[in-house]
Amino acid sequence: MLTTLAVENYRSLRDLVIPLSGLTVVAGPNGSGKSSLYRALRLLADASRNGAVAALAREGGLPSTLWAGPENGVRRGTSRVQGKVHTKAVGLRLGFAGDEFGYALDLGLPVPGKTTMFNLDPEFKREAVWSGPYLRPAALLADRAGPSVRTRVSSGSWGDDRFKIRLTDSMLSEFADPRACPELLVLRERIRSWRFYDHFRTDADAPARQSRIGTRTPVLAHDGADLAAALQTIIEVGHAEDLAEVLDAAFPGSTLEVHSQDGLLSVQLRQHGLLRPLSAAELSDGTLRFLLWVAALLTPRPPELLVLNEPETSLHPDLLPALAILIATAAKETQLVVVSHAQSLIRALAEVADVGTVELEKEYGETKVAGQGRLDRPSWHWPSR
Repeated sequence: MLTTLAVENYRSLRDLVIPLSGLTVVAGPNGSGKSSLYRALRLLADASRNGAVAALAREGGLPSTLWAGPENGVRRGTSRVQGKVHTKAVGLRLGFAGDEFGYALDLGLPVPGKTTMFNLDPEFKREAVWSGPYLRPAALLADRAGPSVRTRVSSGSWGDDRFKIRLTDSMLSEFADPRACPELLVLRERIRSWRFYDHFRTDADAPARQSRIGTRTPVLAHDGADLAAALQTIIEVGHAEDLAEVLDAAFPGSTLEVHSQDGLLSVQLRQHGLLRPLSAAELSDGTLRFLLWVAALLTPRPPELLVLNEPETSLHPDLLPALAILIATAAKETQLVVVSHAQSLIRALAEVADVGTVELEKEYGETKVAGQGRLDRPSWHWPSR
């Protein structure tokens, strides 16, 4: 389980270190930095697939995503913001730690003067993987400085070999050698199992409303296109009771059916008082969205980490207690981070599960954890360049 998440110089997250629990709710008003925190987690996951550079390019490149304020933030009581020359290397840093492993990356701009049309591509200046929750020299397992990677050998000392890697590649994706550093391979696969769900489409042409050929589907697709197959998989592998319980909490007296015709699967919801079930094409946006969350959260193949971005969107307030039950059920098998600004959902979660709440706020354009003093902040150290 991850216990600490750290972000530096990503949008409004100038210097943020937050604690994580089995079920963490990230709350705060609009514009407080919740979406930036969600994107930072996705960037960490992208690094394991060597997609961090491309992900930053989609956001306008590294210069567009860096903290735009003064290097050390704005001090309380300052009347105006004065620009000045940076005294530290400019870079975007992301990292996490848990009981078993920790990981950190440091992305910076290329050295000026190179003849290339890709000067906006960030480079990996540092990467580090260590054992345990804290970065210490003795705990390092794999250490990357620029294009050079070194790893520990079985005796615990550093190996004689220095492995070369391109500056735009992550060692997680390009150097997961089970012989040189098996821990790096284990960590990479764990990060790759992380799962993210954002806003599902529920319009008239949404993929979830269409009948599709079904195969066993333990993991719901991000667009929800395989909703019927995912729900039928949940029913067949032993989660039928959880499915029936949460549906009854959300829609009392209703039952879910998955209809098959010529290999095409479709969702049908039989509601009390109606003479026939309603197909996915007939369901309201809120009902369909809730069924998508059911398929995502009752997955028979839970990931190491499941991150939900504003799951309450487009749901009627009466459905939020049932959504809280659904999230609490999923939290028994996987670590969850829920980004939300719905206080009613947060209160409902607190009634049914042990929740760690992180309240974000903005101060002079910088995202901070509300009420977090220096002694409350989790211990964290970045690898130096």
